Amino acid sequence: AAGMAAPTMEERKACWGARDEFWQCLDSHGEDAAKCEKLRRAFESRCPQQWVKHFDKRRDFLKYKKKLETEGYQPPEAAGKS
Repeated sequence: AAGMAAPTMEERKACWGARDEFWQCLDSHGEDAAKCEKLRRAFESRCPQQWVKHFDKRRDFLKYKKKLETEGYQPPEAAGKS
């Protein structure tokens, strides 16, 4: 992105580390973001804003994909009958 210096390898590692810790926290607390507030802030402070947005989208996508894999695709009309 214009005006943003590319993060160094160290910065990237710090960002990914913070992201992984935050995601692990969400995993272990059933997505309860309130319990992971500190890690969320660390993640946001260590990663470029664009990356935070990208990783948030990516996590939503991965969660959705996992849900499809574990529950299978259910057409909306079949949702009530199981």
